[in-house]
Amino acid sequence: MDTPAASGTTKRRVGLRLVRPLLTWGARPTVTIDGVGHPAQWGTGTWAVADDGDTVVGVFLFNRVWRSGAAAVRVGEATELEYRVGPLPFLPGRLVVPRR
Repeated sequence: MDTPAASGTTKRRVGLRLVRPLLTWGARPTVTIDGVGHPAQWGTGTWAVADDGDTVVGVFLFNRVWRSGAAAVRVGEATELEYRVGPLPFLPGRLVVPRR
C-alpha cells in the first residue's frame, strides 16, 4: 500500500458542490477521499486527489445519532462533482457530474 503524499504536493484537484437540503436535522457532510474521511461544509469547495489513476470520492451526512445519505463515485478525469441528498433521510444521496 502506498503512503499518501504530504499535503500540498498534489497537482490534481476536484471541485465538489454540496447542496444543502431544506431539512438537515443537524446533519453535517463528510467527504471521503479513497476511504479517508474529511469534515466538510455545505457549499462549494475543492479537494486534493492523487495525481495519477482513479480516486474514489464519497460523501455522507453525519448527525450525532446516525449516518445517512451515502454516495460514492470513482473519479477519473472529472474535475467537478455535485452532491445532493436523497428525498428521505434513510435513502442514499447522489454524487454526479453537474450539467452545464
